[in-house]
Amino acid sequence: MKCILSLLFFAIVSIFSFISCNDKKLNNLQNQVDTLKITIENTYKPGLGEFMLAVQTHHAKLWFAGINKNWSLADFEVGEIKETLNNAIKFLPERSETKDIPMIFPDLDSLYADIKNENLAKFTTHFNALTKNCNECHHAVGFDFNKIKIPTSEPVSNQEFKQR
Repeated sequence: MKCILSLLFFAIVSIFSFISCNDKKLNNLQNQVDTLKITIENTYKPGLGEFMLAVQTHHAKLWFAGINKNWSLADFEVGEIKETLNNAIKFLPERSETKDIPMIFPDLDSLYADIKNENLAKFTTHFNALTKNCNECHHAVGFDFNKIKIPTSEPVSNQEFKQR
């Protein structure tokens, strides 16, 4: 009987030790989760304006690359526009404006084909369509005041847009 009581006592102590150990592990994990939440909340996240400024810059660079038949650079710039728009959708899902961004993707796909085929005439037509669609998207989301146009001067002076 004494042996059974000793065994029962040992079992109860073991269970409490196990529970206590698990509580410490759970508390440690909860502290890690809480720390990560605070870190995420305080991590810089670009606003929609920052994403759109990047798109606008790539839009201008795309134009000058295309009209100078620098097809490699034009291909790169179309990719940058698409990547930036996808990031806006990914990182700003709470913004209602991001739901309309995919309306731009067919224009980018057309430009990819024009660039691959090195077709300046179609590139110009589809670039105009892209620009028009940017403005239609701005209108759809209430940003009519932000009008995009075909660039008239190179966006940066420290980049060569002509094919070498």
